[in-house]
This record gives sequence, C-alpha cells and structure tokens, in this order.
Amino acid sequence: MNRRSLIKGGGIFGLLAAGVAPAIHAQAAIRWRLASSFPKSLDTVFGTSELFAKKVGEMTGGKFQISVHAGGELMPAFSVVDGVQTGSVQMAHSAGYYFYGKDPAFCLGSSVPFGMNARQINAWMYEGNGLKLMREFYARYNIYNLPGGNTGAQMGGWFRKEIKSVADLKGLKFRTNPFAGKVLEPFGLIPQSLPAADLYPALEKGTIDALEWVGPYDDQKLGFNKIAPFYYYPGWWEGGPHVDFYINTKAWDDLSAEYKAVVEAAASHAHVSMLAKYDARNPTALKQLVGSGTKLRPFTHDVMSAAFKSAQQLYADLNNSNPEWKKIYTDYSKFLADQNVWFRFAEGTFDRFMQQQQL
Repeated sequence: MNRRSLIKGGGIFGLLAAGVAPAIHAQAAIRWRLASSFPKSLDTVFGTSELFAKKVGEMTGGKFQISVHAGGELMPAFSVVDGVQTGSVQMAHSAGYYFYGKDPAFCLGSSVPFGMNARQINAWMYEGNGLKLMREFYARYNIYNLPGGNTGAQMGGWFRKEIKSVADLKGLKFRTNPFAGKVLEPFGLIPQSLPAADLYPALEKGTIDALEWVGPYDDQKLGFNKIAPFYYYPGWWEGGPHVDFYINTKAWDDLSAEYKAVVEAAASHAHVSMLAKYDARNPTALKQLVGSGTKLRPFTHDVMSAAFKSAQQLYADLNNSNPEWKKIYTDYSKFLADQNVWFRFAEGTFDRFMQQQQL
C-alpha cells in the first residue's frame, strides 16, 4: 500500500479497520459472567469491572458481552475464587488478600503489610517477575490473572476511641483484611473479615468496634463517619493494593487470539482508570469528612514499629513453612528493597518538600 492510499484510507486507523475489525467480526458471539467481590454502590472499585466489560463490548462490536455481578449476587463476595476455579463463572474481580485462608501467597498478588506502593507493585508485575510468579501460583487454582486496578495507599480505618499505644488495640474487634489481622493478633486485637456490604450495619450494631475499608471517597459513601469519629492513617497493610481480574483457565484458553488481545487491552484500561479515580476523588471527600467533624489521627510511631516487627516475624515464619510463599516472597522482597532505595531519593524528597508547601 503506498502512502497516498494509506492516507486516503484513514491512516493507521484505516489499517486497523481493514485488518483487525474483520477478524473481530468473524468471531463467534460470547457471553461471560463476572463475579465481583465489591458492592454496586462503589463506582470506583465495582465501577472498574463495569468499565472493563463496557470496553470489551465496544471493541468487539457487541459480540463479546460480559455481565457484571456485585458481591453476594451470584456467590458470596469472598467465594469468587472458588467460582472461577470450578467454572461456575468465567471470571471475577477481587483482591488476593481476601484468600489468605486458602494460601497466604494469594496476598502477594495484592498487598502485604509494609509492602509495595501502587507504582512499585505495578513495576514488579509488568517489568519484574510479578505476573510470571503469580500466574504460576494461580494456575494451581485454574486461574489466569490480569491486573485490574489499584486503590493507592489506603487509610487506617475508623475507630470509636483513640489509639495512642499498642495497648489500646487489646480486645478491639477490628474489621480488616486477613493478613493484617494476623499481624495484629499478637497485640490482642480480634480481627474480623467482612465484605463491604456488611460493614456499616456491623459497626452500627457494635458487632465490630472499628473497621477499615479503602479511603475517603469510598468510606464517605459507606457512611462510616456517622458512627466512628476517629479516622486513622496510614493503612500500612495496604500501601498499594493491587486488584486482579481472575479468569478461568479453560475460558481463557478457549478465546481466540483476537479476543484475548481485546480482554488484555480492556483490563489495562480499567487497571489505570481505577487509581486515577481514587486519586481524583479522595481529596474532596477528605475535606468534606473533616468539615463534617471527622478527626484525623496518625498511627503513632510505636504502633507502626510494633506492627512492622510483627509483620517481619510473620514473613519469616511463612518462609519456613510455605514453599509457595517463599518462592514468590523472595523475589518480591528483593524488588521492594531496591524500590525503597530508589524512592528514598528523587520521589521521596520531592514528595516531602511539596507536602510542606501551601499551595
């Protein structure tokens, strides 16, 4: 094709229309179901699944349709891995740390206490060994994964009373993810694992004393500030929690190369969009929360240091008892150490300076 005919046909888009589109149109119509671990009320994390499905439909001219179902609609929010593994649904959207009970190695695909931030885990997944190692692990569960979003560093949660020392954690019934719960158990805290839809009534009724979810935008939507006045930071157990699209291996293998490319492209778009939504919406929500009486509190250095020490001991124990964990964590921790050194200089120094300025 010469330059003139290429321009006349619409440039590169003409090439795509002439080459890719017919390949897509020749594909069979497909209908998938996606089970989310999140409620419809959260246009951020649940909305990421909807955006993904919308893009798949658009890029295939409506031939590949994915229906998106909130946590509890098709199956319990924390049973979506079982649903994908058995093939009762073709895919799910969830966070690996919900499945600590199956194997703690699931958490390394999402977030671990004092682990990577959003940029660092993105680098490990795409440019390090993250995707390779996690896919080898997920294959045991009949799962192929694609990155499906990140919330960025989360807040530390909502408390009815101030947490001034480690001693204040004793006896506290605290909803958090299972891995964070294991780190906090040595201090007498009683961890609770509940899906988002159950959090407000549990806090209101006193079934739990405190909870954490994500950050200002989601937390304001869920109304936690109406019950608990103290809002702590940071969520050191979720410095950059990565969310995944889990796809049944057979369903993935049965897709044509063209449909696989579409799914990967849609997942990448959704992955980037989730963090952008949180970063854009959290500042306004935080100001509104403080304006309505929320009291911001940082975790003390003593609490953070004790939790860090507990986390390192848990990692050492897992290295000695869980070969799957050790295989992945060895690579993860080395990558994190290198990232931590790099971020200490340009990124960290810039951020510390800017956060001290009045803009």
